[in-house]
Amino acid sequence: MTEDFIISTRKQFAYYKLLGDKTFAQLPDEALFWQYNAESNSIAIIVKHLWGNMLSRWTDFLTTDGEKEWRQREVEFDNSIQSRAELLDKWEAGWQCLFTTLETLNPATWGATIYIRNQGHSVTEAINRQLAHYPYHVGQIVFLGKMAQDSQWVSLSIPRGTSQDYNANKFAQPKQQVHFTDEYLLGKP
Repeated sequence: MTEDFIISTRKQFAYYKLLGDKTFAQLPDEALFWQYNAESNSIAIIVKHLWGNMLSRWTDFLTTDGEKEWRQREVEFDNSIQSRAELLDKWEAGWQCLFTTLETLNPATWGATIYIRNQGHSVTEAINRQLAHYPYHVGQIVFLGKMAQDSQWVSLSIPRGTSQDYNANKFAQPKQQVHFTDEYLLGKP
């Protein structure tokens, strides 16, 4: 593990948080709570699950099991969030816990064993596990947002029909060493 890995990881997580943020900004309140059917999750339920997972996994990351005794995973799938403000509070609290923990990692901590449900992981494995999990759910949030907004949806990446122009513009520029820069985090991959 290197400092570059931590920097890249932080930027990857920030990018996926940004996708969620941009989705929430496009949606009316009622779309945050819409469910396709009783077996489907609303955006609010997905946020509640991410919040519970993030608090459990990243609180005392180096010293306690990532599946905390106080976590109530099943309750995360109850439709109990009542407002946009509550949804955003949970969203921000989960991400803040994650980013705060990533800031504490350094070469002295990279060799730690991280336990999740009593299974040992390297620090890299534990981070990568969540870096696969959270984008999966953020993708669901974006998809639900796109469905809710229908033709009013504003693309979070390269809009349909503009790929050729976008690529022509990129290839017209000199090669750059760009690794998840601020431009990337602003949604211009």
